[in-house]
Amino acid sequence: MNAAIHGLIREAAAGSAEGRLHFGQVVGLMVVAGVDSYAVDYRSRRTTYYPRDAAPLDLPLDTPEMSIPEAFDIAALRSAIAGSQRGNVMYPQFKRLTMAAGCVGYTVWITGRQVTYYGRHGETHVERFPD
Repeated sequence: MNAAIHGLIREAAAGSAEGRLHFGQVVGLMVVAGVDSYAVDYRSRRTTYYPRDAAPLDLPLDTPEMSIPEAFDIAALRSAIAGSQRGNVMYPQFKRLTMAAGCVGYTVWITGRQVTYYGRHGETHVERFPD
């Protein structure tokens, strides 16, 4: 069972990284794979997926070569999120925009239908999935 679930997760991760799949499509694949949540850490360049019925899967994450600012710019973060929700911003650009906004990582709560974004000093921004 792990192999099939992990295969779906890897497919979603690759499609997102290549800019072929938008966030809604990735979430759809995560639902099919039974993933409850996944955590993205820009600083360690890792994403860890937590499927309900399989072992967690930790994958490397390609991130832009850039410093993440100290300030957590919520307006810039919301702009990147809105672009992603409209399908205008795909994941390669989303990573750059959110890192530039001071985001060090985020957790996507599939079952909770929200994403929690983190700043360097423990700041958080919660964005609910659009209906």
